[in-house]
Amino acid sequence: MRVYLDNNATTIVDPHVFETMEPYFVQKYGNPNSLHDFASETHPAIKQAMEKIYAGIHAPKEDSVVITSCATESNNWVLKSIYFQYILTGRKNHIILSEVEHPSVIATAKFIESMGCRVTYLPINSEGLIDPQSVRDNITDKTALVSVMWVNNETGAIFPVEEIGNICAEHKVLFHTDAVQAVGKLPIDVQSFNVDYLTMSAHKFHGPKGVGALYMKKGKELLPLLHGGSQMGGYRSGTLNVPGIVGMGRAMEQAVDALDFEMHDIRELRDAFEEELLKIPDTFVVTPREKRVANTILISFRGIEGESMLWDLNREGIAASTGSACASEDLESNPVMEAIGAEADLAHTAVRFSLSRYTTKEELDYTLEAVKKAVTRLRSISSSYAYAPEGYKN
Repeated sequence: MRVYLDNNATTIVDPHVFETMEPYFVQKYGNPNSLHDFASETHPAIKQAMEKIYAGIHAPKEDSVVITSCATESNNWVLKSIYFQYILTGRKNHIILSEVEHPSVIATAKFIESMGCRVTYLPINSEGLIDPQSVRDNITDKTALVSVMWVNNETGAIFPVEEIGNICAEHKVLFHTDAVQAVGKLPIDVQSFNVDYLTMSAHKFHGPKGVGALYMKKGKELLPLLHGGSQMGGYRSGTLNVPGIVGMGRAMEQAVDALDFEMHDIRELRDAFEEELLKIPDTFVVTPREKRVANTILISFRGIEGESMLWDLNREGIAASTGSACASEDLESNPVMEAIGAEADLAHTAVRFSLSRYTTKEELDYTLEAVKKAVTRLRSISSSYAYAPEGYKN
């Protein structure tokens, strides 16, 4: 059996999404910016897809949704534009992030920090959550931006973005949320809380890879990251990815339709699977279930390197991960585990299982047996587990 439990890294393209995209590869392939019929054939599909994306996040028509290549591009765009508009000009000198943002946010922040921006990295608590009061405590009259993800990609923890947004509005500070792991898992309504910028990627909710979007509130528009054309209202130059836009629109529509299933049926599967995993001695999960999205488990097995567990599972045809796919080549300790203050012998032990609406009970039953088998084998050869204090063993 082959089992895919790495859906926070990417998801399968829904067959209906692929079916919707297919004509725009070889039949209706005109460049939308050209002035002939081949081009105009693509316009209705683009318009319809954009309407679905706007509707999926409840964005009013006066606000902007700009198609990008992915959320990494969108995140870079937000932080770098804030640097050019506010930091470089001397109007502001400070931004605030959580310490567990996606690498595309952290790395960009480090870059603008090297260019003279002051960056505050807010800690998370032992449950993997951020305290909104820490945002309030660190805002100054020189703060240009607060950027806090909606859902953590490793733990599934749901951050209090509504409260953080209100704090930002109170202090007249721009607020950005990386909503990559929230779209398709939680209801998204940009009109229900103060958010100036929101980023997303289609491949996280059963759309194609290579297409994402940035939402911008009216009056809070950013400088273009890419120059050279008039596409996307002049905000993002480059020939439009017509199949990607069409696919993202259809995927958004289906994600909204499947939201109840994602939040309830998948939660039941995840909780039952998690209960069985926790019966294995010396395991623990970060972030309480009620504070996580329905599909995610970040679990540690004492005495077992996460990479070793992945090796054993992969031999059984099971895909999981140790955290962010964007950092998977860096065999360092899990940053969330470090951030919550886990002991050194646990910081390398985290394994993430992330489900989708295609995950079945049979797949999880198979995975559970493979995990138990791997735990037995790996602990039998683990020096760190063999010599762990007795209090650490059941």
